[in-house]
Order: sequence, then C-alpha cells, then structure tokens
Amino acid sequence: MITVIGEALIDEVLSDTAPRRSHPGGSPLNVAVGVARLGRPVQFIGRYGNDANGVLIAEHLKKNSVLAALPADDRPTSVATATLDPAGGARYTFDLEWSLPGLAEELPRLLEGTTLLHTGSIATMLSPGAHEVLATVERAHPQATITFDPNCRPTIITDVSYAREQAEKFVRLADVVKASDEDLAWLYPDLPVEDAARAWLQMSPAVVVVTRGSRGPWAVAASGSCEAPAPAVAVADTVGAGDSFMSALIAGLMDRDFDGAARRPELRKIGVGDLEAVIAYAARAAAITVSRPGADPPRRSELI
Repeated sequence: MITVIGEALIDEVLSDTAPRRSHPGGSPLNVAVGVARLGRPVQFIGRYGNDANGVLIAEHLKKNSVLAALPADDRPTSVATATLDPAGGARYTFDLEWSLPGLAEELPRLLEGTTLLHTGSIATMLSPGAHEVLATVERAHPQATITFDPNCRPTIITDVSYAREQAEKFVRLADVVKASDEDLAWLYPDLPVEDAARAWLQMSPAVVVVTRGSRGPWAVAASGSCEAPAPAVAVADTVGAGDSFMSALIAGLMDRDFDGAARRPELRKIGVGDLEAVIAYAARAAAITVSRPGADPPRRSELI
C-alpha cells in the first residue's frame, strides 16, 4: 500500500484563451491519483471541507480508486488559482486551510501495511499541518520507503531560510527526493542546481532527482549520475506535470521492488542503468500530462 499525505484543493485555472476551469488538485492529491492510475493501491491522508468543492475532491478520489483516509470536515476546502501565461506556464495564488487535528491517534491504523509514504509541497511547509506531516513521516520511516517533493511555493512560504530548513528536515528522512531546478535555485541561490542535489544526497537519500523542464530530468545516486530527455510534445499547460513525474517515479521504483524499509540497502545500491530507465519513464508520464489541459496524469496503458 502507498500512503500519500498532504493537501487537497480545488485548482481554478484562468487563461486569456480559454474559459475558467475548476478541478481537484494539490500536489500530493495529484501524486496519489497518478500512482493509482499506474496500477498501485493508494490511500490519501488529507483534508477537504464538507462543501461543494469538497464533494468534487471526494468524487475525484473515488473515481480514481484512491482511498480517502479521512472524512470531510467543517472547514472550507482550500483553493488554488492558477493563471496561465501564453506558453501554458502556471502562476499560483492560494486560499488555504492546512491542519490535521487528531491525526496522531489514527496513525497506527492508517499506516498499517504501508510500504511507501509520499509527501511534499505546501503540506510540509505550512503550519500547523506541517508538524503533523513530519510526525507521520517519522512514524512511517521504520517500515516504509519515504519519498519527498518540496514543490516550493514562494508566494505562500516567502521566508527562504525557513523553507530551506523545513525542506531539509524531510530530506534527512527521505529515501527518494524529487525537486525542480526552480526549487533548488530558490532554496540555494549560491549553488549550481546539481551541487545542491548532491548536497541533499549526502543528507541521507538514496536518490535525488532534478526535473529541468524541456531539458529533461537529471538524477544522482551513490552509483553516479544520469539524465533522460524530455519527450517533445505540444504543451497545453504545465499544471500537474511535476506531480505526474513524481507518480511515475514512485511506480517505476516499485516496479523494481524498491519499496519498504527492508529494501533500503538495495535502493542505496541502485545502478545508473536502472535509475536512467526510471527517470525516462517518469519523463514520459510528465510529457503526456503537459500535452493535455489540467492535472490529468496518464494511465499505465498509455506508458507501455
């Protein structure tokens, strides 16, 4: 079982060339849906309100065979507004409610059978929920592979020193970290992106992957570094591309039986060939997503 913990929200997409669109989103929710579409059992730990937007999220999870671990609550569902530029790039603003009261008491039940736990994005940065997420990762670490994507949002967390400190807490617990080149350039403006990734590798992870847009992903592990091309596609928009990459990265590693704490020694020995194949697979998933509107990750049949 894969467990994903983090924010769920409604993405409202604004563009000068298309009608306003509203659909379920949030980086961790998108990862949960993406992994489920790639054929893996997934549960999602996150919050949404008992309102019309919350109904959309609950229906989206159910339709994609993702188990909602927590019921809706009485607070408003969070909303992100994505404004698209002419090239399809997205700029975000947020109206957020992020906390998970009472989660600690539920964790023994919720984490039972979990072999991989993923988190990232706003959920790991925004208080008070970020504290609860970190406690969940610490609780899961002895049994599960931990994956992390900081997916930085400087419009929400404006203090880069705090964001860097917070990200490093999760990096030190993670087995696999994925970050964009923009994330690393913001967190470590005085370091080349590859050097920042290598510094993270020294903190504990077995693998650090950097997405670089049209340049394709680059990854580093103890065995060495590698890169893969980004497939050329006509871009509809970039909403959810990084989340689709993360989903396929998780699925690709699980296809090679790298999930579960007992497999940490094998994951740390991953060869460059396997690593290159996994990031190429993830790049193909991201390319499919950017070729169509919204956070619409591919199914396994589309990647065969």
